[in-house]
Amino acid sequence: MANSSRAGALRKLKKGPTVGTGGHGRKALEGKGPTPKAVERPYHKAHKGKQLAERSAAKHGSAGAPPRNGRGRSGPKGRATEEMVTGRNSVVEALRAGIPAKTLYVAVRIDMDDRVRDSLKLAADRGIPLMEVHKPELDRLTEDAVHQGLVLQIPPYEYEDAVDLAQETVAKWKKGYINNAPLFVALDGITDPRNLGAIIRSVSAFSGHAVVVPERRSVGVTAAAWKTSAGAAVRVPVAKAPNLNRALAAFKDMGIFVLGLDGDGDVSLPGLPLAADPICIVVGSEGKGLSRLVRENCDQIVSIPIDSAMESLNASMAVGITLYEVSKQRSARSQP
Repeated sequence: MANSSRAGALRKLKKGPTVGTGGHGRKALEGKGPTPKAVERPYHKAHKGKQLAERSAAKHGSAGAPPRNGRGRSGPKGRATEEMVTGRNSVVEALRAGIPAKTLYVAVRIDMDDRVRDSLKLAADRGIPLMEVHKPELDRLTEDAVHQGLVLQIPPYEYEDAVDLAQETVAKWKKGYINNAPLFVALDGITDPRNLGAIIRSVSAFSGHAVVVPERRSVGVTAAAWKTSAGAAVRVPVAKAPNLNRALAAFKDMGIFVLGLDGDGDVSLPGLPLAADPICIVVGSEGKGLSRLVRENCDQIVSIPIDSAMESLNASMAVGITLYEVSKQRSARSQP
């Protein structure tokens, strides 16, 4: 009997090439790798939610994930992207104010209260897309801001070019399409969106034609500005100037007088001689006032008489007072 047939004996194998597994054994040992994220799994709810969000974004504006809470971030070439309004009070107030909105995000199984119900109704009445997502996704979209399960995505404001808008306005006035002489307000160094919103509201109230903001180091049309304007931002365009001083020089070439507001002006507001002409009123920040170059580009520096105990007026208040005086003088001169 051969040794190989005994119980427990070792069987000698023939030397030579053997048939392998083609690498399948090694792959089996390596496993399938890390588990994909929920949004990358085709049959997961998060993946379907992401697809719906992308389709909604493509339909209502630029696609992509919304930025952080309350602030727009820069896209290509410094262009602003969407802004997020977070929290139940902020969202419902934004919807009530008529702020343009792109998407309303609601947490899955959110605890309902009057603010949530009102937000859902307002969004439905305005045709704003509703997206139901899980809380971790809301945390990611808002970069862990306090959202209380409710987030409103605001699209970026579409600014007009300041010089182009001024040219169009002057041409319409000369052709008789608009009765009042062109009236603009330019902001120099103002960064508070509530000031911008209040100025937009005053420009609308006193028949102004536009607000001009610089491209850099300046406030933009945010949700806070929309809200403060009380709907006037729909009627009054906000234009951007890549360089405010160049824009003011172009205004002067068109026949628009540039008037700067400052406490030590050489002309007092009640005696403003240029009120009936095409004008651009420039206002600086409450602390620094007009910058040196902007001041040099002004045709006149106008002051508002105030009590000596007060150092200065808020920018939006100064603009409102000036626009009222301009409107009053224009009305008086138009009467026979």
